[in-house]
Amino acid sequence: MNTAALRQLIDRAHQHEAASGQLAKQLDAQLDRLHPAIRLPVENAQAVLASFVAAYIAQVPDLLDAAQAVAAEAGIEAQIKPVLKIAEEYFLQPPALMNGHDGLDGLLDEAYLAHRLVEEMNDRYIGQFGHPLIPMDTTVANLIAHQLIGEVFANQLDDAVHQTVEGMLSPSRFDPALLQAYREQLDDPQVTAAWQSWPCLSRHLGVELALGQEQLVAS
Repeated sequence: MNTAALRQLIDRAHQHEAASGQLAKQLDAQLDRLHPAIRLPVENAQAVLASFVAAYIAQVPDLLDAAQAVAAEAGIEAQIKPVLKIAEEYFLQPPALMNGHDGLDGLLDEAYLAHRLVEEMNDRYIGQFGHPLIPMDTTVANLIAHQLIGEVFANQLDDAVHQTVEGMLSPSRFDPALLQAYREQLDDPQVTAAWQSWPCLSRHLGVELALGQEQLVAS
């Protein structure tokens, strides 16, 4: 994993934003059009939304490093690392549909791809093995990012994620003994406590959803 390169890319995007204010202008224009389920504080709403976007992007390299560490400790790094590398490559070598997206605005799209890839991986693990790879929930943050990106383009990104992971996480690729050991490890109180140190990103930054997730997606 080359998450150091991701962090450098994020730093450059912040420099681009400081010079251009591109993302701030876009967010300011979106405030009156946000889905009513997205709750922001009355004061400094644009600043809170900008902080959410910055943290959502910045969390990606930390999340990938943590996921790789968990997978390595569980003995399933060979199966998981290729999926995480794809999330990394979304930043370093964005797919063609990202052309023309620059600065933090572009990195929001790429961060959404990476977060959704991890979310999809978790969903598949829950469906197949009864336990997520990473016991943290980014669903609300991803739904908010989906709305900020825009329904049409975010749906295209979702399709790209689905196509990427399809077939990569088949149960036949995993040793049952390793999976059982992994389940037991995730139930360890120390592992649970470690993941609890990751707060819900949206709640931590003062951005909440007032409606159920199904209602937000359907709107």
